[in-house]
Amino acid sequence: MGEPVDIAALHKKVCVADGHADSLMWNRDLNKASESGHVDFPRLREAGVKLQCFTIVTRGLPVIDGFELFAIKQGWPAHARKGEWNRCLFQLDRLAAFCRESEGKASIAATATQLENNLANDRISAVIGIEGGHALEGRPERVKELHERGVRFMSLSHLSNNELGGTSTPFFGNKPLTQHGRDVLDAMGAAGMVLDIAHASLTMLPELLNHQKLRPFCSHAGVQGATKLWRNLSDETCRAVAEKGGVVGIIFAPQFIGGKTIDHLVKHIEHALQVMGEDGVAFGSDFDGMIPLPKGMRDVRDLPKLTEVLVSRGMPVRVVEKVLGENYRRFFNETLR
Repeated sequence: MGEPVDIAALHKKVCVADGHADSLMWNRDLNKASESGHVDFPRLREAGVKLQCFTIVTRGLPVIDGFELFAIKQGWPAHARKGEWNRCLFQLDRLAAFCRESEGKASIAATATQLENNLANDRISAVIGIEGGHALEGRPERVKELHERGVRFMSLSHLSNNELGGTSTPFFGNKPLTQHGRDVLDAMGAAGMVLDIAHASLTMLPELLNHQKLRPFCSHAGVQGATKLWRNLSDETCRAVAEKGGVVGIIFAPQFIGGKTIDHLVKHIEHALQVMGEDGVAFGSDFDGMIPLPKGMRDVRDLPKLTEVLVSRGMPVRVVEKVLGENYRRFFNETLR
């Protein structure tokens, strides 16, 4: 047995990070501590999280969609509800306003310098991603505008097929990448944006991972080696991401990790480490993504419980620090520009 690990001190020391939170679509002020949902700035600070990826959702469930009704219920203004592009801009504006009003407690990190400055000044770094390229509404040139607004990663598809290609959701035909999808990939590469492979169909993955100008990562997924399920990544895909210096954020959702406990989640982390090595694995919670969390986790404040289990299972502290967030820190220092 090694020396006991002070979990609170570890969270204070490390750049604790998470790769996926859908908090911007909900009717909550991120500057106010809440018991609703999973994430806000006060709760992130309490958990020691210093880098949070906030993802923009613009389309709803397969077949029925329902996003406009959801947005009405959440009190979105009429101009923000119509169409994916307007929904995207509305959420970008909300995050910018939350950061401005945070009194220096949170800031959008669009460059590596901004990320490191935020860490040095005890500010939460918000890294922005788009969940599904349908937000562009068929216009690849909008990638440049999004990059200028601080967006630094995007997935091509979400829960359904779209004009860019296929989803990993079952019964949608495992559709390939389209020419429009290729055009968007090229625009992302030219802008210096990162490619999120989450939700991509199996047919699309090889072409996504082999794009010459794009660094891939996965903001939120489980791994097939721990739970065989459509939502989870194969060992082959995990290795391909690692070979390009990317990171896989392990999702917290019980329906994808094969059970309701933190131990089920840790099995996914451990398997990903075996396949990718210690530099390739991180957290990809899917906070506020209409999912439950493992038993015993209310929200982001319970991240230390996960850290405690990682340590208790004999994971070296060096590796725990990387999984906690130092891997994301390295990855985004290399890719934010």
